Amino acid sequence: MKRKILLLTLLVCATFVRAQTNYPVVVIETNYGTMKAILYDDTPVHSEHYLKLIKEGYFNGTLFHRVVKNFVIQGGAQDSRNAPPGIQIGSGRSDMELMPEFRKNRVHKKGALAAPRKGDNENPQKKSDASQLYIVHGQKYSEGRLDTMEMVVNVPIKNQLIRTYYSPHKARLDSLAKIGEKQAFNNLLDSTLSIVDSLYAIAPGKFIWPEGVKEAYSSVGGVHHLDGEYTVFGEVIEGLSVIDKIAALEVDERSRPKTDAKIIRIYVE
Repeated sequence: MKRKILLLTLLVCATFVRAQTNYPVVVIETNYGTMKAILYDDTPVHSEHYLKLIKEGYFNGTLFHRVVKNFVIQGGAQDSRNAPPGIQIGSGRSDMELMPEFRKNRVHKKGALAAPRKGDNENPQKKSDASQLYIVHGQKYSEGRLDTMEMVVNVPIKNQLIRTYYSPHKARLDSLAKIGEKQAFNNLLDSTLSIVDSLYAIAPGKFIWPEGVKEAYSSVGGVHHLDGEYTVFGEVIEGLSVIDKIAALEVDERSRPKTDAKIIRIYVE
């Protein structure tokens, strides 16, 4: 009976995952195991582009040429195919750049499928170098650390509102407190703080974790500081342990694995 319930649960989950995207499931076959991934509907430019490359067999036989444990595994570069050991590989292509598709709910959790890019100085628009891809390995964040990340952004915003709307009334509040006008003191304090709270609620630049993101970073992990900097266009839904295996490989000074991590093929399921 328990087995039947488990199978039914897995079937429902699989149906739910498929319902989230109009794109087919993508299979990433490597010499360290197989992963399955979905492409997101709300990043159509990237999803369509990468699906086209996948159907053409563009990534087949290439390597994960840049592997950084607790960060990402990056691959798909055309100069990595059959590359001899020790040589520098991983050149991008200027003819495959895409405008970014940043989405607040598409974050760099473990298994996120994303597009690399050139640095801000030469690429201020943050266009994707869509001739390669990377998959997030990352690390888990404690809930306390995630709360601190919110505070680092939000406390200065709240303090500025207090300085602007509370400070002008401070002398009057001190005077009321000194002469014992408790009711007047409370009324002025409440009205002042109400203004501060109302403006804080709609303050531009305030940071709040999108729904489900905080839980993802604390449970499976990720790389938060990449969010809003690189386009995430899909995620691995099966085979996360393959990422662990590749991320654990010994690498050279260029972060290339000393033992090749090969993308045997990527294809549509």
